[in-house]
Amino acid sequence: MGHPPQVISRPHADLVAHLVRSTPLTEGEADRVLAEVFAWFAEPVPDFVRRRHRELAARGLANDRIFAAIAAELPVRLFPAPGLSVRQLRRLVYG
Repeated sequence: MGHPPQVISRPHADLVAHLVRSTPLTEGEADRVLAEVFAWFAEPVPDFVRRRHRELAARGLANDRIFAAIAAELPVRLFPAPGLSVRQLRRLVYG
């Protein structure tokens, strides 16, 4: 006798199917796009703060503007982070 078919758990299979139907993406491409999006929004708060600080500093913004911008961005993330003071933001960047 053979083994029963292996069931592979695919979270969000319905979303992948929707993307395949509504875009030119293949199933594999839709899987990869969703994995990237989910990873983007799963970024831990300290990593997000450090990354945004680097990005904004590279644009030439001063720390006062950078920390104000990051503080405004955190609560509107898809998975909102807790409110952080400027001091807490500085500690995440500089230790």
